[in-house]
Amino acid sequence: MPELAENAPVQGLVRKNKRRRRMLIFCVVSLVNVGLLALILTQLLTPAPHSGSDPLVGHAAPNFSLAMLRPNSRNSALALSNFKGKPVVLNFWASWCDPCKEEAPLLESAWKQMQAQGKDVVFLGIDFQDSSNDGIRFLQIYSITYPAVQDVDGSVSIKYGLTSLPQTIFINRNGTVVSREPRELTAQVLSSNLHLIM
Repeated sequence: MPELAENAPVQGLVRKNKRRRRMLIFCVVSLVNVGLLALILTQLLTPAPHSGSDPLVGHAAPNFSLAMLRPNSRNSALALSNFKGKPVVLNFWASWCDPCKEEAPLLESAWKQMQAQGKDVVFLGIDFQDSSNDGIRFLQIYSITYPAVQDVDGSVSIKYGLTSLPQTIFINRNGTVVSREPRELTAQVLSSNLHLIM
């Protein structure tokens, strides 16, 4: 019987150690779970980085040839290759697009300013899936004087990965896409992108 009395304190100590070990394991597992949960939440709430995500930027601008909305005596169609060696501002728009209506005066003003300064930059409007009448009426309402072509079937828009209107593509003298603005332009955004391609 004395052996049992001597083992009782040892058994009590073993039980305490087991309980402490279980508590320690529970605390470590809980902390790891809280840490993982915090990591998951921060990843879900952090927006994806934008830099380098556009597959068109840094590559040659896809060539195209489209019918002009207002044909002149020399041309009834324009190709991007006609402007080789010149910086180009491609603006995708449509007559039914309200943000396109808002940015049209800004683009026309910048075009006239570039022309007055003797800068050899091309502005080219691409009317996305509009009727000719609606496209021409848009050009008249907003007094657009830079060339405009019509992408009736949307094939050029597909080549350029158009996701929304308006959208503006900035191409440098080497024919490389420098940037894309997938929203209505502001004067500051237009100016900074023009500096990139000049």
